[in-house]
Amino acid sequence: MATYEDATALRDELVRLRRGLHTDPEVGLDLPRTQEKVLRALDGLPLEIYTGSRLSSVTAVLRGGRPGPAVLLRADMDALPVTERTGLEFSSATPGVMHACGHDLHTTMLVGAAHLLAARRQDLAGDVVLMFQPGEEGCDGAGAMLAEGILEAAGPRPVAAYALHVFTTDFPAGVFMARSGATMAATNNVDVTVIGAGGHASAPHRAKDPVPAACEMVTALQTMVSRTCDPFDPVVLTIGSFHAGTRRNVIPETVRLEGTVRTFSTRAQNRMQDAVVTLVRQIAAAHGLRAEVEFTKRYPVTVNDERETAFVRSTVTETFGEHRFRPLAHPLTGAEDFSRILAEVPGSLVMLGAAPSGADPSTVANNHSPYAEFDEGVLCDGAALYADLATRRLAAQSAGGLASTLAC
Repeated sequence: MATYEDATALRDELVRLRRGLHTDPEVGLDLPRTQEKVLRALDGLPLEIYTGSRLSSVTAVLRGGRPGPAVLLRADMDALPVTERTGLEFSSATPGVMHACGHDLHTTMLVGAAHLLAARRQDLAGDVVLMFQPGEEGCDGAGAMLAEGILEAAGPRPVAAYALHVFTTDFPAGVFMARSGATMAATNNVDVTVIGAGGHASAPHRAKDPVPAACEMVTALQTMVSRTCDPFDPVVLTIGSFHAGTRRNVIPETVRLEGTVRTFSTRAQNRMQDAVVTLVRQIAAAHGLRAEVEFTKRYPVTVNDERETAFVRSTVTETFGEHRFRPLAHPLTGAEDFSRILAEVPGSLVMLGAAPSGADPSTVANNHSPYAEFDEGVLCDGAALYADLATRRLAAQSAGGLASTLAC
């Protein structure tokens, strides 16, 4: 509990930093004000600091007092294009932008971990790479940081990588949860343009109306998922955007559809690519139309390593007690670009329940809602866990590897 006790001593500073980030959110890959706040919060620590060239990232390397490998800790920093409606005294001061997913908490936790680890630097048997990442929300900031060499920041590649993510709903408040294997879905974009021939709404037989065909595509895609996909290898397909026409009495020439497909295996991802393209084109042809279809693979499945996830559980238990960890029963259908890190380095993405104190996690506003609120009490929890994961993982490697440590 020593790390947690030290983290609680930082509580006021952590709350101040989190609220400063929350009040001044930024979206995407370019987060200059957020980057500045992080650099200021790390100032004075014995860190080797690098900033990104293509994005406002911060990479900080803490060299341990003893030789050893490296461990990577990730926190995402970007906000969402959401107008905040919480009414909090530290609500977003930027119209249309809000930290509605808790990334301000993640960033603050990692800053706290940097302070905790710096105080223990001489005892570390290796190095810690602190990855402050922009652009998690659909901009593939992890991919950009990989391209800029995040895994080589300390020299040899890290032996393990960990990230935390807070949730307001579905997770018991203050409880850490993780599972080995598929943890979050792969995400794929579907973009369809149905091309016909416009005309007057009073004479559809003289046009080639793409609207009915596009409507048929939406329902046929849903039916295809429910009738052709293995229920034990699930697929989620949603068409979230449907744009057609300009006036009620004009048959448009084109209809534009945009959707997302979530899968939990490469097999399902490849099957859906073939099936979606074939189905859409054949429906268009049946109506005497043409369809342009793009199926774009975005993030891969987030796969937690079995041994690293077992190590997370043992670390949570040792730091906070057995009651603070529960196995995650099933994968989440959301997607994470931390999946790109885990495809290169064994590690684990850990969930943390952060519903406001006293609130029912089954009824509060969820992540991405303009009403989303998070319990700042978890800031110390996250900082302590980040620090203990790095410290204990380096010690385990020094002692002869993770397997021998877990066997004890």
